[in-house]
Amino acid sequence: MRLLPYGDRGVLVELADLDAVLGLHAALAADPPAGVVDLVPAARTLLVRLDPAVASVAAVAAAVRAVRPVPDVDRDGGQVEVPVTYDGEDLDEVARRTGLDVDGVVAAHTGQTWTVAFAGFAPGFAYLVGEDDRLRVPRRDDPRTRVPAGAVGLADAFSGVYPRVSPGGWQLIGRTETSMWDPDRAPPALLTPGMRVRFVVAS
Repeated sequence: MRLLPYGDRGVLVELADLDAVLGLHAALAADPPAGVVDLVPAARTLLVRLDPAVASVAAVAAAVRAVRPVPDVDRDGGQVEVPVTYDGEDLDEVARRTGLDVDGVVAAHTGQTWTVAFAGFAPGFAYLVGEDDRLRVPRRDDPRTRVPAGAVGLADAFSGVYPRVSPGGWQLIGRTETSMWDPDRAPPALLTPGMRVRFVVAS
């Protein structure tokens, strides 16, 4: 673990891997040190934002170093079930690239528990990591200028759901009616780091 100052309002923690990020994030979220106002996880870093009127960068860095990360087995970020209609425009292409048939792609996507690694790209967009490497596919060579809200996609080691209409280059395998972002909901994002997600075939 390496800690770097992020101006006078943050500490950037560099970690070995995503599991280490989620473990530290869970520990800090459960018992935030004085002055910590926000946590922003990424694939191998965790940005700890602070209020300089309450605590210094040095004080927060020392508190972070003293934290014991939460092991994966003890994390309880909750679980969400997301119904999906598997009729995406890239479903056949994903099947070709993975060596599976279409039913096999659907079975692999629904047959594992996904974990919210971090958020980004757009409000409500969560990068999900799974347990099965068979669905690892590259982004599209020709990104779309318009991807509909609710589109479910794959890119590299991640799956995700587009929270709103936007451009995008992920391989689309389906769609869901489940809202990923609602400003009137608390919190607005349905999926938050550490949460588990199960995709199911929509009835």
